[in-house]
Amino acid sequence: MNVVVDYVGNGVPGSATPGDQPQSGPGRNVGYFDSASAEPLHPAARDSLLAALDSGFADPLGLHRPGRNARLLLDNAREVVAACLNARPDEVVFATSGAAAVHAGVLGLLAGRARISTRLVHSAVEHSSVIQAGAWFARSFAGSTDVVPVDAWGRVSPDAVAAALQSPAGLLAVQSANGEVGTIQPIPSVLEVSGEVPLFVDFAATAGRLELPPGWSAAAAGAHQWGGPAGVGVLLVRKGSRWRPPFPADDRADPRTSGFENVPAILAAAAGLQAAVAEREERNARQRRLVERIRDRVAATVPDVEVFGDPVDRLPHLLSFSCLYVDGEALVGELDRLGFAVASGSACTASTVTPSHVLEAMGALTHGNVRVSLTRDTTVEEVDRFLDVLPGTVARLRERAGVR
Repeated sequence: MNVVVDYVGNGVPGSATPGDQPQSGPGRNVGYFDSASAEPLHPAARDSLLAALDSGFADPLGLHRPGRNARLLLDNAREVVAACLNARPDEVVFATSGAAAVHAGVLGLLAGRARISTRLVHSAVEHSSVIQAGAWFARSFAGSTDVVPVDAWGRVSPDAVAAALQSPAGLLAVQSANGEVGTIQPIPSVLEVSGEVPLFVDFAATAGRLELPPGWSAAAAGAHQWGGPAGVGVLLVRKGSRWRPPFPADDRADPRTSGFENVPAILAAAAGLQAAVAEREERNARQRRLVERIRDRVAATVPDVEVFGDPVDRLPHLLSFSCLYVDGEALVGELDRLGFAVASGSACTASTVTPSHVLEAMGALTHGNVRVSLTRDTTVEEVDRFLDVLPGTVARLRERAGVR
C-alpha cells in the first residue's frame, strides 16, 4: 500500500488564505529553505549509497574478500574526503554524526593538553555541541570554560581572543562560519594571536561551500549539511596534534573512533562532498544572488524587520532576520502550512522556548526569527513565491497578536 502524506496544510482550516494557497501536489513543499539543518541528498551521494549497499556491507576489518572490498571502499572515501578538505588521509576520522565528531575533537584535544590546562576558550556563538562538550569536560575533570564575545554581526574579534588567552588555555574553539546568521569568522587572524594553543574548528556551515581554513589542530562537520546522508560525521585530527581518546575504545583499527563503520553511508558522504566541492563556485554565485534578492525584498516589504550577519563576508546560501511583534515558532508554522520550510532561532529546539544563544550574544532581536538557507536546487521562482507570501503572513500574525 502506498502512503501519501500532505505536508502543505491542504484541508487544514485556517492554514492559509485563498490567495496564499500554494500550487503544490501531495507531499510537496513549494520551497525547502532549511539546508543549514539538512541539505537534500545529492544525486552523487544517492548513487554511491545504493551501489555500496551490496558491496560495502561487510566488516572492513575482515580478512575475507567481502571484508577487503569494504575496506577498499572505506579507504577510498577517506582519500576523497582528505582531498576535498586539504588534509591527509590519515587525518580523516569518520564518526556517527557531526555532533559526535565535535565531541571527540573538542574532548580529545582537551584531554591531550590536560597537563598544561583544562580550560576551554570558545566564541559565544559556537554550536551547542561545542558548548556542551566543554561543560561536560568541566564537570567531569574539574575544567573550566571561558566565552569570547562577538560583535553585532556575530563575528569574534582577534583582540578579544588574545585577551582571553592571556591565561593558560588547553583549547580554543572558533567555528569557520556561523550557521545561524551566516557571518564568516576571521580564522587566519585568530591564528595570529592564538600562539601555541590548539584550535578546534567546527566547519559544518562551510563544508562543501568554502575551503576549510588551515591552521586547525582538529576540525569537524556532519555530512547531512553538504548533501551526504545523516549519521556520518567527519573529524579531522592534525598529524602531531596532542589528541587523546576521550571515550572508551574498542577493537576497531582506528582508536580515534569506535563502532562498526557504516561503509555505504560513509562512501555516499564522500561522494556528496566531492560533488559539492566541484559545484560550489557556480552554486555559491547563484545562491548569493538569490540571498541578496531576499535581503532586499524583506527589508522593503516587511515593516519592523532586522536582518542579521555581515552583509558581505558571509555564507552565500543563508540569511537570517527577525520580525518584531511576531512569535518565531508561529511564523515558522504558518509558513510551513503555506508550503515553505524555514528554521527559526527563536527556540533552540522544539522542546524549549529558550532564545537563541547566538542572537543573544549578538544583542539582536530574538523573537520572530526566520533563517532561510537555500539548497543547490532552489530556484528564483521558489524564492519569489516565498517573498510574495511573507509580508502577508507576518501581517496576519501581528493582527492576531493585536498589533497594528
